[in-house]
Amino acid sequence: MKIGITYDLRDEYLKEGYSEEETAEFDSVETIESIENALKSLGHSVARVGNAKQLLQRLAKGERWDLVFNICEGLRGLGRESVVPGLLELYEIPYTFSDPATMALCLHKGWCKAVLRQAGLPTGDFVAVSGPQDLADADMAFPVFVKPVAEGTGKGISADSRVDNQEALGRECEKIWSSLGQPALVETYLPGREFTVGILGTGPLARVIGTLEVRLRPQAQAHAYSLHNKEHWKDCVEYLKVHPEKDDAGAQAESVALSAWRLLGCRDGGRMDLRCDAAGNPVFIEANPLAGLRPGYSDLPLVCEAAGLPYEDLIAGILDSAMARYCPKGAETRSCA
Repeated sequence: MKIGITYDLRDEYLKEGYSEEETAEFDSVETIESIENALKSLGHSVARVGNAKQLLQRLAKGERWDLVFNICEGLRGLGRESVVPGLLELYEIPYTFSDPATMALCLHKGWCKAVLRQAGLPTGDFVAVSGPQDLADADMAFPVFVKPVAEGTGKGISADSRVDNQEALGRECEKIWSSLGQPALVETYLPGREFTVGILGTGPLARVIGTLEVRLRPQAQAHAYSLHNKEHWKDCVEYLKVHPEKDDAGAQAESVALSAWRLLGCRDGGRMDLRCDAAGNPVFIEANPLAGLRPGYSDLPLVCEAAGLPYEDLIAGILDSAMARYCPKGAETRSCA
């Protein structure tokens, strides 16, 4: 099968003048090479396509692929992760991971939490605050947690994100409005254990690969799995494998994560993040339908490593899940290629 890879290469954006923080979610050469090598080891031919603009240029020239392995994060706007899936649907090219609607829903953390709450899944109180005129709506008991409504990788989060009074709330919201140009999400602060749950598959075939507890070391930024803590994870973070058969909270986290994954329509592979409330109950925080895939760094490969799942098998599982949508009914997934 001829597979194209779409991605946002961080080095390219840095050369164009974008900042380290603006490009924090983008991919390294190592990530692209790792996916490419895994796909080749499965017997496929691989073409590096690049970002959304590069994809559009190549589509306009008439290039086509049997499937696109898409990890494009996009650069701007609440629909940025939907751009490449939307283009590929327009050109009727099969692709990995979630469709445009799910990508947009999950990127907006407020909308995502509202949908899950409506479905009865546990998530903390929250309000999206677009400007000073909305601050009065954030009538929640302190402490609260303040973060951007649509960022990943801990962008816009620091030790100051946990706030204890109205003055600090206004200050943290202002930082997000001015630096990222998007609403701030104000949430009930969750003081308990934090979990990231890895999931492989789609719909009823989706399954939990494994779960890591994210525990901050003393030298880490306090209160949150921030961008700083992630980028310096070897010094700042301890990842502990969860054994759900003897860890009630871990088992609860996996159950909530899998229910949320299916309800949101997430596909192929990704992660769900949860944190325990004051009573020790896991509460949904964020969905990651386009999780990082850098071996030895990104959380999903780390979950797989802890679970004993080789990186090549992770990529094969994602590909099999995607191909099951496009293969004729009854065909063997891999032979379908």
